[in-house]
Amino acid sequence: MEAESEPYVRLATLRTLHRVVADLNAARSLAGTLQAVVEGAVHGLGFDAAAVSLVRPDGDLVVAAVWELEESAMGGPSVLLGQVGSRESWDRLLGVSDHWGTLRFLPYDRGWAVGSDIPRWIGDGAMPVYANDWHPADGLLAPMYSAGGDLLGVLSVDRPRSGKRPGAWTREALEMFSLQASIAIGNARLRAEMQRALARLEKEQQALRASEESFRQAFEYAPSGMAITELHGAGRGQLTRVNDALCRLLGRPRAVLRQQSFADLVHPDDRALLERTSAESGRAELRLSRRDGGYQWVCLRNSIVADAAEGPSFLLTHVEDIEDRKRHELQLAHRASHDALTGLPNSAELKARLGRRLCSEPQTVGAVGAAAGLGEGAHQQAYAGYPADSYSAHAAYEGLDGTDPLSGPVHHYGAAEGYALPTAAPGGPVGFGEHVHAVVPADLGGAGDAWAGPFRSGGGPTGSEKGLAVIFCDLDGFKSINDRFGHNAGDAVLVEVARRLSQAVRDGDTVARLGGDEFVVLADGIGREEAKDLAHRLRNAIIPPMRIDGRAMRVGVSLGVGWAGCGMSIEEVLHTADERMYDEKRARGGSVRGARGERSHRRAG
Repeated sequence: MEAESEPYVRLATLRTLHRVVADLNAARSLAGTLQAVVEGAVHGLGFDAAAVSLVRPDGDLVVAAVWELEESAMGGPSVLLGQVGSRESWDRLLGVSDHWGTLRFLPYDRGWAVGSDIPRWIGDGAMPVYANDWHPADGLLAPMYSAGGDLLGVLSVDRPRSGKRPGAWTREALEMFSLQASIAIGNARLRAEMQRALARLEKEQQALRASEESFRQAFEYAPSGMAITELHGAGRGQLTRVNDALCRLLGRPRAVLRQQSFADLVHPDDRALLERTSAESGRAELRLSRRDGGYQWVCLRNSIVADAAEGPSFLLTHVEDIEDRKRHELQLAHRASHDALTGLPNSAELKARLGRRLCSEPQTVGAVGAAAGLGEGAHQQAYAGYPADSYSAHAAYEGLDGTDPLSGPVHHYGAAEGYALPTAAPGGPVGFGEHVHAVVPADLGGAGDAWAGPFRSGGGPTGSEKGLAVIFCDLDGFKSINDRFGHNAGDAVLVEVARRLSQAVRDGDTVARLGGDEFVVLADGIGREEAKDLAHRLRNAIIPPMRIDGRAMRVGVSLGVGWAGCGMSIEEVLHTADERMYDEKRARGGSVRGARGERSHRRAG
């Protein structure tokens, strides 16, 4: 193509183009098509080297094929194979290049536009003498697009054998060739996708033919329960097929189970969970009834078995026995939230229960500010709530009625028995939504009342308000028992104190061990007079002598009654009760220990 003005040369070039285009269409694979593209650019268009960068699914371009007329001593452009350039860098390069129709020409003096991540190879050709000579760093690019206008790749050619920058005829021929290459690459991709689809279809058909027997064996002889449920018609939801493992797990014969559904077997408290469980890939942990009247913890995993023509046919459910795991989870959760020595809720559980009872919105600003001895407006900043503890998530286990099988009723901070939670209070609404505000009861006892404090509710006090009392209990004389009789005796005293406190409180109250010889009692739905009575009961329960290892031992107790109200932080509530305990010590004329760091025990929390 050195003398492009001569018609016979153009005709020869057209013949060559026709041949290389035919080679493009004859390729049987995408790799063969790409190789035909670069070879056609070299042999049919008069360039010494060519490369194709193909767009990957992620958008970046990878060098997929290269060809050189004569391999260079330094390896030539073949070293670029497999290298990747980002789409952003390629777009920038195409944007700053000179537009020759659909082609893009990048002169050597614009090499700064080539991003560092774009694969590039510069040959050792002769340096230009005239302005129209080809420079070794020149680049000619032919972007290839699909019929929809999406970029398929870029054909790069280098070193015209004429030594000149391509003229109009060569450019037009390259444009025609790149268009044909785009069509060939698109067709090759379609063929590859069709071949893969056919291979997948054949494989699926073979698997389908072999699946019936394997499914039957897997279903019947599975070590865990399996069931098939109807999805359509009058029998929707009914178990149509069950295996022996499910019959053994529930203690029910196959004929009986085939007349029932999971809705007939599920525990009433888990029915809503079963109904929410998706048929497709749904998973639920719930209880199914056994023949002996008990309930079995299982994990249900659903999958839809569909017919290719008719759609979903039936529901396959895998039923796994998780009874032991559930029991173990409950035990672990109980250990995490309860004191190992006394079995009482620990500091973290105490704070979690307080956090679930309190919200960040006080009933009135004055009520909460006064509860901590603070001025108006001190609680304009809302306190963040505390998340529920992990143990409570297992509260329904075993008892199924909010009962912890290891320690008794799980406290939910409802009203005390016989006491209805108010829906309104002077000064504004008590609750919103499902939450009932904790309100600090009015103080009518005056400053001389040992249990009174600067607590006030909004509106006119009546003395009949109920609230959440926090009673701080600090043992007196416990250190001397530890020092004189040893820690084993001290531990036994703590266990006995915990037992006595638990017996003295009302049903639904919480007794927690804060740490060392400190205990905290939470009593909800209680008035000030009732709180004083409860505190006296706690004191009278603790002070009688206790027999430990054949010895009579006794401890005293200092008590402080604080009140928790919505808008108060948990630390503020506990601190208030702690200070009331010290006020009680001073009122009795007892010795008050010094700084917190000088106490004989460690404060938890």
